[in-house]
Amino acid sequence: MTGLNAYSLERAEQLSSQWKGTSFLGGNAKNFIDGAFKDSSTDKWIELYDPSTQTLLSKVPETTTEEFESAVEAASKAFQSWKNSSVLKRQRFALELQALIRENMDNLAAAIVLEQGKTFADAKGDVLRGLQVVETACAIPTALMGEKLEVSKDMDTETRKVPLGVCASISPFNFPAMIPLWTIPLAIVTGNTLILKPSERDPGAALMIAELCQRAGLPDGVLNVVHGTVPTVNAICTHPKIKAVSFVGSNRAGQHIYDLATKNGKRVQANLGAKNHAVVMPDANKDQALNALIGAACGAAGQRCMAISVVVLVGTAQKFLPDLIERASKLKVSQGFEEGAEFGPVTTPAAKARIEGLIASAEKEGGKILLDGRGIQVPGYPDGNFIGATIIEASTEMTCYKEEIFGPVLIVMNANTLDEAISTVNSNPYGNGAAIFTQSGPIARKFETQIEAGQIGINVPIPASFLGDINFYGKGGISFYTQIKTTTSLWRSADANVDGEGVSVNMPTMK
Repeated sequence: MTGLNAYSLERAEQLSSQWKGTSFLGGNAKNFIDGAFKDSSTDKWIELYDPSTQTLLSKVPETTTEEFESAVEAASKAFQSWKNSSVLKRQRFALELQALIRENMDNLAAAIVLEQGKTFADAKGDVLRGLQVVETACAIPTALMGEKLEVSKDMDTETRKVPLGVCASISPFNFPAMIPLWTIPLAIVTGNTLILKPSERDPGAALMIAELCQRAGLPDGVLNVVHGTVPTVNAICTHPKIKAVSFVGSNRAGQHIYDLATKNGKRVQANLGAKNHAVVMPDANKDQALNALIGAACGAAGQRCMAISVVVLVGTAQKFLPDLIERASKLKVSQGFEEGAEFGPVTTPAAKARIEGLIASAEKEGGKILLDGRGIQVPGYPDGNFIGATIIEASTEMTCYKEEIFGPVLIVMNANTLDEAISTVNSNPYGNGAAIFTQSGPIARKFETQIEAGQIGINVPIPASFLGDINFYGKGGISFYTQIKTTTSLWRSADANVDGEGVSVNMPTMK
């Protein structure tokens, strides 16, 4: 472990000694099945390296067929009792979990820095955004309330939300805590059981969250964690006992999962990749717009689907370009625990090579590299997967525009009018989200009305693309993890009889 600096090594040793499911010192990540962390019997292991030093942190198993089956069986068995647990018991779990996550936020963030490469501040934000969904789950008694209507004399029709059964969640590498926390609390408080497959690139935070769920009183088998790549994903999508699948990740993988899982009769929600555009008008608040653009393009080294990867400068807003370049050039790139680091490395050498290849393609295809982050040298970390902020002037025909770069790269385009900018955004095949920076209410309204993307930001960046029926959190998340049961009953008032009723003086208890 000599590749880690002293502070990183200290955190790696601390986490490895205090948490059961994973290692940050070169050991093995474990499956979490039926309430126990278990070593895999697989002969296929995925080596996980620190993105800043290429130091081996852990080895992640390709979960075997037998291990996967045991996880599904544990979840299926646990569902029979968990679905009948009271909503107050499930709420208590969510309350306990949110308290434990707050207590362990620094530990979760440290695991993310080591495995994924984010800065410590950004990693804490990763955890915090997930925690907000846990807090939403704490209101589950209200969220699960049904409806009742007297449809005829003495006849009532009522609806209530009931769980689906065994569900599954497939998480990406770029938000190792947030995405598991999008799905774990909502799936569980609605009465389902869950199979979680974290990214094989950084499963540590998810395994730690599983342990926190256990500490919060979650019964064995309600949450299970398995690992792996395509074989595990395909097993999730085809297993007859799994009723619903949540996925966040790339377009290609997401489309495969959506098609395969729906073909096998499952409910699916999927957040995919994106090519999000921002339009900057001449009247925009310059400082706000430039800071938002740089943060949205380079935060987390650009490895997030809600990144702004294209900016369209309209009219005289093109004069903002020199200041945009200057500000981006001053961003500090370093290892995530280093003081002042604004973003860290990308996850793997392969990801770095791909991003640098897309930057190089812009030169070959006639684009202009206005700020080149290739070849950046970070003192103390010569082997890190670092890429500096990059700004490219390009056109819609270029490869760097057509493909999702997933790195700290901002494509700049020019437009003479708002209509031209709107046309550019609407012509993009992704059609995910777009933002506009302007001080004009009428311009903002026209943009909001005419942009075809489903998610709009006005003077703020926007979130990501989506494929499926229902969204991930809030009311949409509750709806995804439940189905409506309708009951119509007839109790004739003439048949009312109170003979033999007893009296109870005890307060009702939670059972």
